[in-house]
Amino acid sequence: MTIIIGAGLSGLLVAYRLKQAGKKVKIIEARSRIGGRIHTLLSQGYTPVEMGATWLWNTNKNLIRLLKELNLSVFEQYMNGPAYVQYFSNSPAQPVDIPPQEVSYRIVGGTTALIQKLANVLTEEELILDEAVHSIDHKSDVLHIQTNTSSYLAEQVVLALPPRLITGNIHFEPGLPEEIIEIAQNTHTWMEDSIKVALTYKEAFWRKRNLAGAVFSNSGPINEFYDQTNTEETTFALCGFMNSAYKTLTKAEREGKTREQMTQVFGQEAANYLSYEETVWANEIFTSPASSSALFPHQNNGNPVYQKALFNGKLFFCSAECSPQTPGYMDGAVYMAEDVVKRMNNF
Repeated sequence: MTIIIGAGLSGLLVAYRLKQAGKKVKIIEARSRIGGRIHTLLSQGYTPVEMGATWLWNTNKNLIRLLKELNLSVFEQYMNGPAYVQYFSNSPAQPVDIPPQEVSYRIVGGTTALIQKLANVLTEEELILDEAVHSIDHKSDVLHIQTNTSSYLAEQVVLALPPRLITGNIHFEPGLPEEIIEIAQNTHTWMEDSIKVALTYKEAFWRKRNLAGAVFSNSGPINEFYDQTNTEETTFALCGFMNSAYKTLTKAEREGKTREQMTQVFGQEAANYLSYEETVWANEIFTSPASSSALFPHQNNGNPVYQKALFNGKLFFCSAECSPQTPGYMDGAVYMAEDVVKRMNNF
């Protein structure tokens, strides 16, 4: 039996591959949902908005191969027309033609479509939600896993979690090497300092005005906003990133500042939204430890220590941050999962 801790992209892909090989698996997820930092939220009117991972690029070969295998399609991020750019806090946003750039793509049906495809092969007994792992003991060639409600035995364990969560939330016996603890505690977790916000609309008024729907501001509160209309053009939204300094405000206060800024940029039409959605990832305890200190983006991501199995080939690190390729992104999560499965088969 292999137990995978974490039902994000990397954890679900490990389970998917092991089941293909006829192996017994079980995933333990602390949240009440799957996906981790892939979180397509269905807003009012069933408008999908991406509160986590959103884009991929032609260079993401690992992710592209997986999407083709699963018969999932992508479509180009809408960037037709000028974007609004605010260079200084005391100056209004100005429409600017977007220069040629690398094309970004989104997954048809939202990034959650990828998560659901992988999870569909798992039974209710193989996918356990609402259980947080507290300890892992290596005894007599078997790993003992203790959660907040249950205990399990496993021949191998895959840690599909951000490294800082591993060392901060799970007790190991014997303890992890000091080198790994030090590096893990100083490994940046993708999205941990992000605030994603979205406004949904009855129609894409910006497209009717031949605008890209994109906003870039050096002062905020919204630093980046993008069109998030679905590929069928039946649901409409603007979605992006708020300055992380606003995490101490209430949701109502953040909504008010978003409405004010977007009305200044687009006019009164922007205030006539159907719903406001947000995810403050710093408040997600299963993404960002409460006591975590600020780190540089991608700090220690892909560190070689994460490519080493522990406990005589029974314990593996597996998250986007651990990947030596495109660390911190969906493509990195896919690469790491595929690599871990290969290494597991060698023990």
